[in-house]
Amino acid sequence: MYRFTSIIIAGMGFFTDAYDLFSISLISKLLGRLYYYDPGYSMPGTLPPNVAAAVNGVALCGKLAGQLFFGWLGDKMSRKKVDGLTPVLMVFCSLASGLSFGKETKGVMATLCFFRFWLGFAIGGDYPLSATIMSMAKSTHGAFIKAVFAMQGFGILAGGIVGLIVSAIFDQAYHRPAYNVDPVGSTAPQADYIWRIILMFGAFPAALTYYWRMRMPETARYTALVAKNVQQAAKDMSKVLQAEIEAVEDKLEKITAEPANAFGLFSREFLRRHGLHLLGTTTTWFLLNIAFCSQNLFQKDIFTAVGCIPPAQKMSATHEVFRIARAQTLIALCSTIPGYWFTIAFIDIMGLFAIQLMGFFFMTVFMFVLAIPYQHWTLRENRIGFMVMYSFTFFFANFGPNATTSLVPDEIFPARLRSTCHGISAAAGKAGAIVVAFGFLYAAQPTDPTKTGKGYPPGIGVKNSLIVLACVNFLGFLFTFLVAEAKGKSLKEISGENDEDATNAGADASIRTVPA
Repeated sequence: MYRFTSIIIAGMGFFTDAYDLFSISLISKLLGRLYYYDPGYSMPGTLPPNVAAAVNGVALCGKLAGQLFFGWLGDKMSRKKVDGLTPVLMVFCSLASGLSFGKETKGVMATLCFFRFWLGFAIGGDYPLSATIMSMAKSTHGAFIKAVFAMQGFGILAGGIVGLIVSAIFDQAYHRPAYNVDPVGSTAPQADYIWRIILMFGAFPAALTYYWRMRMPETARYTALVAKNVQQAAKDMSKVLQAEIEAVEDKLEKITAEPANAFGLFSREFLRRHGLHLLGTTTTWFLLNIAFCSQNLFQKDIFTAVGCIPPAQKMSATHEVFRIARAQTLIALCSTIPGYWFTIAFIDIMGLFAIQLMGFFFMTVFMFVLAIPYQHWTLRENRIGFMVMYSFTFFFANFGPNATTSLVPDEIFPARLRSTCHGISAAAGKAGAIVVAFGFLYAAQPTDPTKTGKGYPPGIGVKNSLIVLACVNFLGFLFTFLVAEAKGKSLKEISGENDEDATNAGADASIRTVPA
């Protein structure tokens, strides 16, 4: 029962992360209609390029900073204590984002971006802390932590469901004609409440879990190795594992002895023993987020380009939110969540290395399948096929690198540096997401200047953008060979903690890297 509760408590950070990060894709077009309507333009209002990039990317910038800061702070202070700061900040910034104020458009957008940056900062801090605090020296710890991370899938689903419910209620209560029938009347003034309610709902999961998160014990290995408190570590471990305190005290006293790998993050020994590991975790997470975040943040634009969602001028503002939310919910139900739980089921059977390789490989394959015959998928009779193929890319992202990249740093680095290395790796991933947020909208614009969005220069088109993403996935496949295989090993065995012969432990090829 304790483990189940722990999964919910720690996993709620990932839930809130996914909800807050991807809910912005539901409302970005609505923001354009509300605040950037141009009577002289034949299309509904859209966010200018710089504003769209800021709204989509500012939370990612905050997330990168938060991962680095809280990852470092978690290794300097009690991770449990620091972990309590992030949900408080999430609650405040989620509510403040929905209450963004100002008499003019610039004021609303400025306050929205300000609070979303600090929301991202809190979310970023929750990543390394929640994942690290769940680490267990047990053979099943991989599936345990993945159950926590799988809460991200439910966060994406919740974002879609909340968007569906709120937009359906407003569409029914304040029904408006399509834009091409009545440009002004197609956007009800009450639609301004939709995006605010959706963003503010993200405060609830963080608020509900704060009390229980504070009652969770610190990880026993951190308490013993870093805080040097054997007795407290024994109590915490016995609580989690339902074991006798006396039975684990001897083990904890043994691991608190001066470890053989007492090297620092910037030491030659760390570079020799874990340098390739850190390169592998940072590059794979960076490349994964370029592909995965582009799929999530801009799937509405891709679906519109191939005709799976009607053109904006054929819908009212509230109905457009409903259609986008419905597409996101279907993707989450049919591919995102099943992918997460397939990972949980097979992680201790296949191992991280095989799952990550498989995921990157099939993401590459399906991206090429979508990109090369792109014109084929734009035909009306082939749109369902496009949705199926696109869903497979989500499935193998989550039954693949989007799950494994978050777990590897917690398995291969020493306890003293685990949170810091996780923060560095996750920050590299978020750097990839930032590249997407500030670049994909430009890149995916049509090559024909007459068909681009208002204010956008010509791009390389959706087809070529998909080809680029396929190549990114292939690079992720190659860099996976720098990541250590953790199947069948405990955290102590993988990181080499307390090995009697540090040199031999560091030279063990089965731990250092997986041979290419």
